[in-house]
Amino acid sequence: MRVITGKYKGRHFDVPRTFKARPTTDFAKENLFNVLNGYIDWGKKPKALDLFAGTGSITLELLSRGCSRVISIEKEALHCRFIQGFLDKLQDTNAIVVRGDVFKYINTCRDKFDIVFADPPYILKEIHELPDMILMHGLLAQDGLLIVEHGKDHDFSDHPRFVDHRVYGSVNFSLFR
Repeated sequence: MRVITGKYKGRHFDVPRTFKARPTTDFAKENLFNVLNGYIDWGKKPKALDLFAGTGSITLELLSRGCSRVISIEKEALHCRFIQGFLDKLQDTNAIVVRGDVFKYINTCRDKFDIVFADPPYILKEIHELPDMILMHGLLAQDGLLIVEHGKDHDFSDHPRFVDHRVYGSVNFSLFR
């Protein structure tokens, strides 16, 4: 896992082979963040939420680009320890790793975020409802951006708050405002 750009550019973290998570490919991540530059003013130090954090690859990229705070939600204890481990190595205190269920977090969270990134398992049965869950619970700040990573079998283009769709290999990103 490699950080594409920003203050941690070029840093590598080896993901254990025992992980169940599939990290977002460097190719997809680099292209997505190039697109996000048109939507996000990184100079305003946005606050971000990384749902289904997995390896923490997106958390790292968000921190590297200058987010003032990143909250990472991940259910697997091993993954949480891995994410916390690289944050400790970087001595970055702008991130919080929460071990827990994403849906419980969505239902109880009272914070608002400039960026919400969700990378659920592609086979998650609630994947199509995920944008509504996040948007209806008010997690997105005014002018905030929700990014949902998903497989090719899902189409969110009919959602009223859908703004963009990008495909990089087998990785799809749908963006909502």
